[in-house]
Amino acid sequence: MAVKDFKTLEEQMKILKSRGLTIEDETIARRFLQRNNYYRVSGYSLTLRDHDQFYKGTTFQNIIDIYCFDASLRHILLEYIEKIEVAVKSVYSYEFAKKYGPLGYLDSRNFTDSEEHSRIIKKAEGQKEKRLSHEAFLKHFEKNCNGEIPFWAYVDLFTIADISLIYKISHHEIRDSTAGVLGILPSSRALILEKYMHGITIIRNLCAHGSRLYNRLFITKPNLNNAEKNLLLLNEDGSMDNQHLFGYILVMKRLLSIDDFASMKKQICQLNEDIPFVAMKYYGFPKNWKDVI
Repeated sequence: MAVKDFKTLEEQMKILKSRGLTIEDETIARRFLQRNNYYRVSGYSLTLRDHDQFYKGTTFQNIIDIYCFDASLRHILLEYIEKIEVAVKSVYSYEFAKKYGPLGYLDSRNFTDSEEHSRIIKKAEGQKEKRLSHEAFLKHFEKNCNGEIPFWAYVDLFTIADISLIYKISHHEIRDSTAGVLGILPSSRALILEKYMHGITIIRNLCAHGSRLYNRLFITKPNLNNAEKNLLLLNEDGSMDNQHLFGYILVMKRLLSIDDFASMKKQICQLNEDIPFVAMKYYGFPKNWKDVI
């Protein structure tokens, strides 16, 4: 396939108009395309067209609405994923240190995979070196404790992916006690929390890097119980839609406190009211989502 030719902003708008898109204000459209990239923006228009032809009455403002809605939703989710990350780090490090002591995380025998443990600690040590000059807590342990950092402080050097991976290679007792404190039911709760954290890591990375959530189909499906599955949007063939974002919203509900989830829901509801054009079904939300979550 030949490399596509470069198109100026004016040529990009001409292409969009030739495909049936109404551009009410070319100055706004030109600025938006300049700052957000034609190729990136086009991904938000997929539900507004049949192949390359826009549905009658579709405007550039419709694309802007979807784009801005998605960006705002990512920011909302990041705020509450951070709360989940902090909670998991806190509970896990407490349960681990209670059994193995404040420096037990350095001993690979306390984990089921020594190579993975070494990789995670090596990465964290790299973070420590980068942050040592400007992080007060690291300076404190370096100066007053011979550089020995207890796990409940060291865990701050882990990313959400790191904590997910080190939880995965922890022994069953630690995994199970951590999941229990976080409110996961006894049946296979260690494995369930592992899957939850993997899924939350995926969502976090997409949000942090500005990737599109709107109409995205997730290869990794969230692990839901039967009650949660019954809340999912139904596809035209009657099957449950567990490939869109909504399933992960249900996972976040499990891991957030009641108050935090209520706050997140309130923000999403407000966003839905502020930009009503965006159809929540493209995130997998059922029509009655405000009532069922």
